Amino acid sequence: MKIVGESEVAEGKSVKFRFERKGKYVDGFVARFQGELVAFENKCRHLPLSLDYGDNQFFSRDGKHLICQTHGAIYEPISGLCVRGPCDGESLKPIKIEIRNGAIWLAD
Repeated sequence: MKIVGESEVAEGKSVKFRFERKGKYVDGFVARFQGELVAFENKCRHLPLSLDYGDNQFFSRDGKHLICQTHGAIYEPISGLCVRGPCDGESLKPIKIEIRNGAIWLAD
């Protein structure tokens, strides 16, 4: 499944998407941090709520971390590891992606 064109995810920005896994819909997001593209499920590890408020804002104000807007959990953008907050030590669930023909695709 094609998610978005690679050039549509600027540095420090993200794009949300939804896909089907084992008959259930999963919300995810792809983000670019320090030139690297990463993708995670849009679900806080503290409680099963989305990280954003539906506004596609996943980065902290300083742009150095991903943040859960509800609980304030702070995650490392590359690994998804929670480094501060109620789920300290847990990690966001990664989503495998690949770049093909200038687009970001969900990997099989």
